[in-house]
Amino acid sequence: MKLLKPLVRTGALSAAFAAVTLVSASTGFSAFAADKIQLRMSTPATETDFRSQGLATTFADGVSEFATYEPHYNDTLFKQGTELVAIARGNLEMSITSAQELAKLIPEWSIFTAGYLMRDAEHQRKVFEGEIGKEMYQLVEDKLGVKLLSVMYFGTRQLNLRIEKEIKTPADLDGVKLRMPGTDAWQFLGKALGANPTPMAFTEVYTGLQTGAIDGQDNPLPTDKDKKFYEVTKQIVLTGHLADMNFLAFSKKTWDSLSADQQKTVMDSAQKASAEISKTILANEAQLVDFFKGEGLKVYTPDVASFRDRAQKMYLESDFSKDWPKGLLERINAVK
Repeated sequence: MKLLKPLVRTGALSAAFAAVTLVSASTGFSAFAADKIQLRMSTPATETDFRSQGLATTFADGVSEFATYEPHYNDTLFKQGTELVAIARGNLEMSITSAQELAKLIPEWSIFTAGYLMRDAEHQRKVFEGEIGKEMYQLVEDKLGVKLLSVMYFGTRQLNLRIEKEIKTPADLDGVKLRMPGTDAWQFLGKALGANPTPMAFTEVYTGLQTGAIDGQDNPLPTDKDKKFYEVTKQIVLTGHLADMNFLAFSKKTWDSLSADQQKTVMDSAQKASAEISKTILANEAQLVDFFKGEGLKVYTPDVASFRDRAQKMYLESDFSKDWPKGLLERINAVK
């Protein structure tokens, strides 16, 4: 009313014009906001996860001029493992995916699920930011209609157990029920480590550890802390079996609807966010051994060579390696 009063004094016509102007401006603003592209993110991660936080700030801010980033955490929109199909079908715009999920749909990607393949975060970055990454990303785009924007380091996976038995070699894991995601690639990795892999949804792992439905789980240390698995486990075995990686998956349909400038902004924002996430996880990872020891967990390094030798032998003898593009293993190993 305060805005309208001065205009009312000049006559009814002026007042009416002012009111229409204000309504039009308001309607125009709403239409503008509604015209923003909606980018729904489906992830099993929590809101406090480093990946979630990095994307909700750096990526969301980067695209805010023309898009609204809308994250859905804890599997509340799509269940883990179904997101890529949802994107391919046009039912979702974004997800955080893994090599294991990609391998389920594109067998050639199974090479990146192999234990002890990537040496560390830097090796991982160089592989996927180079020619190998371009080729494998294009394969996903051609076969699924899903565009991979960037790779992010997710930490090196270690074993986290509720049992007290000391684990030195793969033989010590015989009969141990180790939770692994349900895809064939994850289950094979569990077997390669010597354990009895048990599929279980990520959201059920804490309760599974608490009740004894599983004896342990494998994840990078930051995830163990974020999900508070240390509350229901007794030890962490530093097998270092997988320099884990995630990829920011984006709808090709949505991508093609963007202008060239918008595409560049999305790509730049995704790569910046992923680089920041990777840096944060590396820094956090370095501090967590002391944290877990302070929480009363035993943290130690087993005979890693025995795990590596067993895993590599099993992978090379498996059906997985039959799907690996010829010469790719040698090219990955050659990246320095």
